Amino acid sequence: MRYRMDRKTNCELSVLGFGCMRLPKKGASIDQRAAEECMKYAIEKGVNYFDTAYIYPGSEVALGKFLAKGFRDKVYIATKLPPYMVKSLADAERILNTQLERLQTDRIDYYLMHMLPDTAVWRAMCGFGIEKWIEEKKQEGKIVRVGFSFHGSSEAFRALVDIYDWDFCQVQYNYLDENSQAGRRGIEYAQQKGLPVIIMEPLRGGRLAKLPPNAQAVWDNADRKLTAAQWALRFVWNHSAVTTLLSGMNSVEQVEQNCAAADMSAPDSLTQEERALFDEVKKQLGVTNLIGCTGCGYCMPCGANVDIPGVFRCYNEIGCDGYFTAQKEYIMCTTLKRMPSYASLCQKCGACKKKCPQGIDIPQELIRVKKKFEGVAQKTSRLAAHFMFK
Repeated sequence: MRYRMDRKTNCELSVLGFGCMRLPKKGASIDQRAAEECMKYAIEKGVNYFDTAYIYPGSEVALGKFLAKGFRDKVYIATKLPPYMVKSLADAERILNTQLERLQTDRIDYYLMHMLPDTAVWRAMCGFGIEKWIEEKKQEGKIVRVGFSFHGSSEAFRALVDIYDWDFCQVQYNYLDENSQAGRRGIEYAQQKGLPVIIMEPLRGGRLAKLPPNAQAVWDNADRKLTAAQWALRFVWNHSAVTTLLSGMNSVEQVEQNCAAADMSAPDSLTQEERALFDEVKKQLGVTNLIGCTGCGYCMPCGANVDIPGVFRCYNEIGCDGYFTAQKEYIMCTTLKRMPSYASLCQKCGACKKKCPQGIDIPQELIRVKKKFEGVAQKTSRLAAHFMFK
C-alpha cells in the first residue's frame, strides 16, 4: 500500500480508503460477517482510513463492532455530522455521542460536516455556536480533525474552504467530473491552502467499473491491461492534490483489485497517451455538451444567485448519465441548500450573457433547464429544503 501525507497533521493516510456506505448486504441489512471479512483484508493490505456517516443505515454500528475486535488503533475513523439535522448545540452533542457509542470509540479522527451545501448553512451553524463546540470537542479529544464534504460548484467549494480553518475536505472527483462539482480547480485550490483532499465517488457509484461495450473496448485495447475500475482509480491518484480516495468495496475481490491499483498509483504517472484514452472513453460514453458551457465561471457571480455553470453542468449530464441521474444531481446541487441556486431564480437581467466568452444566450438556456428539471420532484425538494433550513 502507498501512503500520502496529511499536510495538516503530518500523518500518513493510505491512498485507498474504505468507504462504508456500501457494505455487503444480507437482505435489507448489512452482512456483518462478509463486511468484516472485507475490512479485515483491507487492513491487512495496508488500508488505514475508514469512512462512514451518521445517516448510513447500520454502517457506524457495523464498523464499530469490527474495530472493537482489536483493530481500532490500526485505522483512522471518519464519520459525519448532518447539518440539516442540527438546529442547536444539543443536537450536535447528541449525534456525536451516539456516533461514539455506535463506533465503540472515544474519538473521531476525521469529523465532517456532511454535504455542507454553502457558506450560508455554515454561518447559520456558527450562529448557534458550532465553532466553539468543535474547539471544545477537540480539547476533550472526542474530535481530532474537522472538515466538510461537498457536492456543488467549484466557486461555492472555494468559498467554503476560505470560511473556516478546516483540517481537511472531501469532494466528488473522477474522470467524468474533472471539470464539474469542485473539479480540478477546486482540489487544486484546496491543495494550495494546505488541505488534505479526500475523494468520494471515484467510480461514480460503480458506473465507471461497468462500462458499456463500446467504452470498455478502449481499455481492452490499451497496452496496459487493467480493469475499468483500476483505470478510473489511477486517474484520481494521478493528481498530487489527492490524499486519499474512498471506494465502497463489498467483496474481498474488489479489495484485492483496488489495493493492486493503489500499489501502482503515483502523482503524474499517467502518460500523454493514457490521458488520451480517458478522453476516448468519455467520447464513447456520450459525454457531450448539450449547452456549450465550459464551466469557466466568467458569468458569475449571478445577482439572483443562480449557479449558472452548475445548472448547465447538470443539464449536460443528461447526455452521459440519463435524465434521472441528472435530475438528482440538479436537486442536490441547486435546491437542497439554504441559499438555492436553481435556474428559475433568473431575473433575465442579461449581465451574464454579456460576459460569456462562448456567446451563450444564458437567460434563454436557463429557461430550457427550468422546463427540463423543475417539475414535481424539484418543487417537492424545495419545500423539503425550506423546512430543513428553517
